[in-house]
Amino acid sequence: MAVAFTEEMGSEMTMLLPDGVSESALLGAHAAFAELLGADRVLTEAAELAEFRDPFEPAKWELFVPSIVLMPVSVEEVQGIVRIANQFRVPLWTHGQGRNNAYGGAAPRVKGAVTISLRNMNRVLEINEQLGYAVVEPGTTWLQLYEAIQAGGHELMMSCTDLGWGSVVGNALDHGLTYTPYGQDFMMACGMEVVLGDGDLLRTGMGAMPDNPAWHLYKRGLGPTLDQLFMQSNFGIVTRMGVWLLPMPDTFRAVWIRVWKEDDVVALIDTLRVLRLDRTIEGVPVLYNTLLAAAGATKRSQWYDGDGPIPDEIIDRIGRELGTGRFTLRCGLFGDETVVDYNYEKVKRAFERIAGADVWSTKCAGVDIPKLENFSELVAGGVPNLAANHQTFWYSEEHGGHIGASPVVPLTGEHFYRVHKLLRKTIEEEAGLDHMVGVPIINARSLIFIGDITYDVGDEEQARRAYDAAKLMVGRAADAGYGEYRAHLDTMDLTQATYSFNDGAYLRFVEKIKDAVDPNGVLSPGKQGIWPRHMRAAAKAALAAEG
Repeated sequence: MAVAFTEEMGSEMTMLLPDGVSESALLGAHAAFAELLGADRVLTEAAELAEFRDPFEPAKWELFVPSIVLMPVSVEEVQGIVRIANQFRVPLWTHGQGRNNAYGGAAPRVKGAVTISLRNMNRVLEINEQLGYAVVEPGTTWLQLYEAIQAGGHELMMSCTDLGWGSVVGNALDHGLTYTPYGQDFMMACGMEVVLGDGDLLRTGMGAMPDNPAWHLYKRGLGPTLDQLFMQSNFGIVTRMGVWLLPMPDTFRAVWIRVWKEDDVVALIDTLRVLRLDRTIEGVPVLYNTLLAAAGATKRSQWYDGDGPIPDEIIDRIGRELGTGRFTLRCGLFGDETVVDYNYEKVKRAFERIAGADVWSTKCAGVDIPKLENFSELVAGGVPNLAANHQTFWYSEEHGGHIGASPVVPLTGEHFYRVHKLLRKTIEEEAGLDHMVGVPIINARSLIFIGDITYDVGDEEQARRAYDAAKLMVGRAADAGYGEYRAHLDTMDLTQATYSFNDGAYLRFVEKIKDAVDPNGVLSPGKQGIWPRHMRAAAKAALAAEG
């Protein structure tokens, strides 16, 4: 349902009305938001809102679209927005940059929610070279932080994502991945400032003490550590965060390992585990199958124009011609040249025990990492770029999109191969689409198996198959004992339901926290399947209706 209203200038606008919100409440909230921010930072026109929907959702669906987008520039304005939302009982949805497109982008979970876009809160507030950290606002991108480090002449390395346009804070809050040593186990974040559900302001850890110089140096404080409560949750809005940075290493090696047979990945994973546990390889190595590697530089039509998934014999040919094999592992070695060279020789000997495996590397001084030509090696060395976006263009350069499932898997070849076969069968048989795999080895004992479904957003039937297959992947992985590390907007409730130990004790506990810290339920309802009290029955009914 939509509500029409006339602005002071006389132009008529239409806003989507969220379920449970009256016309008078939404209009009252809109007027209050405009008074707080100014009309130019309260977006309601269709052309303006188009940027804040799910970019990989077919245009006709409109599953996840906002009614209003707000563009604050200060923490005080964020506090004011939250207080207005409480006054009128309108749902909010917050993002830093909203560029995490495979999980819904900038779109809200609740159709018609009011989006708080923090893109204009994008300052790098501090860079401390002596202690190796930065402090950033939630709209700060990887590219902006990197440029600030370079502009200041700081001999520091950051750990970045594959695409540099995203929010540093937003990525950390959603357990997003980065690749240098501070990427392992999501180590980068330290110390937050948070606007709470009633508009109050909190600082976590040592920040609870005014002007404490250890705020961004020590992850705990006195009493329970709260930072994790604001990750993948809807308990507050983070308005600044500390980010740990590495001293620039003397030497960097981007190391590559390639195997030619699909089942050789079992030995590859088992070898990697040994080298991770003994700390020869640190950071976050990442594994690609043939088709994901191919999508980084080519298009599907260059290899195959038939219906259904690409056959194995064509995949083998792609692997030979592009030199990717069936699986390629990338990792980084950082440190003094003597140590890096020693570790590389150890890595090379270990992986070459796998029959037919190839091992090679690119070596440079740490300060010369930006001169590397391979975009993937740049990312491994903490230099953000946008080249990986090409992987989305596999089916359509104009309307490329992707979705998937990402279960956490023990770091053994047996577990990996079991999940690999399960998800490949689901994608190929249920969606009729190509199976793409990207696997970050997030620590020495586990990996995140990202089963990626790439599709043409302009092909509604193909997009529906992709969305349906993603849900099947979540359920089948859970049936096999593996849980997702985060969820797309469309699968948040389904994914949360798989964490069902003791009749969903985890979710019941989290809901108690939600009701206590956000009693009106205005902050990002439905985030990761966490709903406020007044929306829970409808959410459960909708999930049950999906079967």
